[in-house]
Amino acid sequence: MPKPTKVTNSIRALRFTHGEMTQADLAERIGVTRQTIIAIEQGRYSPSLEVAFQIARVFQVPLDDVFQYPDTQT
Repeated sequence: MPKPTKVTNSIRALRFTHGEMTQADLAERIGVTRQTIIAIEQGRYSPSLEVAFQIARVFQVPLDDVFQYPDTQT
């Protein structure tokens, strides 16, 4: 049985390229807890579409620069 594909993200890298923003800073800017940011970064939690867009807006990048869905076609 094939392993299910998982959405990955670049939040940690984006935080460091945007002035070393902390998880707490990002959480405060989008109105969630630091624990939520940790869970999203680690791939343990998929954010709502609204939260995903808010994260992309903070970094001023397109949504697919923040979240990636692996291409399973070969």
